[in-house]
Amino acid sequence: MLEARNIAIKYDERQAIAGASLIVQPGRLIAIIGANGAGKSTLLRALNGSVTAISGEVLLDGQAIGSYSRRAVGRRIAVVAQEAELRFPVTVMDFVLGGRYAWSNAWGWENARDLEIVAEVLRETSLDQFAYRLMNELSGGERQRVVLARALATQAGILLLDEPTANLDLAHQARMLALVRSRCNLGGTGAVVVTHDLNLAAEFSDQIMLLSDGRTVAFGPPDMVLTPELLQEAFQLRVLVDSHPISGAPRVTPVHEKQR
Repeated sequence: MLEARNIAIKYDERQAIAGASLIVQPGRLIAIIGANGAGKSTLLRALNGSVTAISGEVLLDGQAIGSYSRRAVGRRIAVVAQEAELRFPVTVMDFVLGGRYAWSNAWGWENARDLEIVAEVLRETSLDQFAYRLMNELSGGERQRVVLARALATQAGILLLDEPTANLDLAHQARMLALVRSRCNLGGTGAVVVTHDLNLAAEFSDQIMLLSDGRTVAFGPPDMVLTPELLQEAFQLRVLVDSHPISGAPRVTPVHEKQR
């Protein structure tokens, strides 16, 4: 279990996160939403121990995350950051195998089990046909799927995903989040997903954290957080919220005033 207790983070004099708390539990998916600059990515980095809070604490299995080695953290937490520059000449298979580093032997060589796990993850993410393609030959969306595959290959119990559906078409957005949701439901994984897509957050998450200027505006089930009043406060935008006709999840539509 991963827990943030009232953490605060500053960059110089700017308050990036002000007293955020959450618990990442097995089988649960939390979405973090908010306008640009709200602190979403900073909070995710703090949960991984990459950014240190000036107050409060982040606990992994009941211990301060800073007390673990990075290898030990890598066995428990897998991270998908916003897409970095990945256009280098390494095959998709080798890149995804890199996700097994925390479990590698002293020589750093992969074993049959590593190869089996990677083959399954490539199949799940519809990348098996790209296994021997070079990363610099892929589109942005294809590379983003490879980054997610690498995270899944760790078999970590906690997934921290920063805009995992960026650059993906509509079908792959739904498929990738459904895959993460399935890992939560069947594999006991806990996940935190930063996303700008409020409707995807509504469909796939158990809880939503709405941030604005580093503070938590609301945290709870999608229908409690995705209200016109709270969303207007956070995004400075008038929205209509109704129910999806099939799933019943909240559905958010921006309201654009016509110019007369």
